[in-house]
Amino acid sequence: MKKVLIGLFIISVITQGCKEKEQLPKADPASVKYVHEMSKSLNDIIIYDIFSAPVASRIYAYSTIAAYESSRFMDTSYRSLTTQLNGFDALPIPDKNKLYDFRIASISAFYTVVQKLTFTSDSTIKDQKIIMDSLKVGIPKTIVDRSIQFGKSIATVILDRASKDNYKMIQGMERYTVKVDDPSKWKTTAPDYLDAVQPFWTKMKPLVMDSSAQFAPPRPPAYSLDKSSAFYKDLNEVYLVRKNLTPLQKEIAYFWDDNASASTHVGHLRYTTKKPSPGGHWINITSQASQQIKQDWVAAAQTYAMTSIAMFDGFISCWDEKYRSEYLRPITAINESIDQQWEPLLQTPPFPEYTSGHSVISSSIASVLTKIFGEQFAFTDSYEKPYIQIVRSFDSFYDAAEEACISRLYGGIHFRTAIEEGKKQGRNLGTFINGRVQLK
Repeated sequence: MKKVLIGLFIISVITQGCKEKEQLPKADPASVKYVHEMSKSLNDIIIYDIFSAPVASRIYAYSTIAAYESSRFMDTSYRSLTTQLNGFDALPIPDKNKLYDFRIASISAFYTVVQKLTFTSDSTIKDQKIIMDSLKVGIPKTIVDRSIQFGKSIATVILDRASKDNYKMIQGMERYTVKVDDPSKWKTTAPDYLDAVQPFWTKMKPLVMDSSAQFAPPRPPAYSLDKSSAFYKDLNEVYLVRKNLTPLQKEIAYFWDDNASASTHVGHLRYTTKKPSPGGHWINITSQASQQIKQDWVAAAQTYAMTSIAMFDGFISCWDEKYRSEYLRPITAINESIDQQWEPLLQTPPFPEYTSGHSVISSSIASVLTKIFGEQFAFTDSYEKPYIQIVRSFDSFYDAAEEACISRLYGGIHFRTAIEEGKKQGRNLGTFINGRVQLK
């Protein structure tokens, strides 16, 4: 009798395995929409939580890497990114004898990281549930559960790397001290005179770069009010451009503003407007490009990850220089030496001027996206439409990056030298990433 029961049990196990295999439906190609929905979900969370641009880049990087590494087993031609990046331990691999839905694993990994690195956990849990409930229809619970756990195991390794990137350490470091006696150094600016944002970001561990200073630009022009000096020429250009802005230049400045938190003062009343970050703007461009050519799940996930990697290292590289040179902003120099009443078109962000963050990260991301999509990839960018009703079209990613760079001059918040040198800094970084990280 025992032998009969054992035999029946074995047959039952084998049959159950076969049923599980038979009940795993073929992945619907249209399900790639959930990759883009995850991206939008994270963009909304970052806007709501008002993360600074460097901190936002960290969240984008770890979450999108987790999403890609959990999904890449759908197509074995794709390489692991973490094996080519700095500081990651070996990731788990799926059991070849078991079935997984790697889309579900990707969602699980992505939101596990997002929930750890952001504040609005209720929102992320809700977003994850909506996407997961839609995707898991018709898939056996055993496969769903196994896939979720696999995604979480990937996220654990990703988060372990995040725990060692020095982020916690630098949040506890002493406040930045403004050098009030040196006219060439950055000072807090109107209207809110906020403290410097992330003054120790140079200590963050890069994902690809060998060091934060690897692509350090030349020194900025020496401070001088001599009208023949390079500094004064930069200064006077910002002053004159602001006075003579064309409608198109204003539109470009507003379109690429991307100040995560801008304040408005009406008498004694002050209110803050939550806005997209520079990184979020480029994540949306990535989304539009990916959907335009109908990338599948793995390709889309990898593209988001590469954009985020270029963004993350771009901010480290840029912030390394910002707090090395500690260069003053145009509003400070113009108010002190030319016109006390002068104001820029855009609100000046609370950190040193040189180099331009938009110029560095736009150029580094454009380099990476150009490698993926090609030199002449035309697209229309509608990211700002819900906020300022402006849509702009570009002939290539470099075309968009060039406009993002010059927008900072039109906005009155950067000197031309910071823009041009930031552009070189970002392109050099992007070229380095393209050479170091192999996609297939």
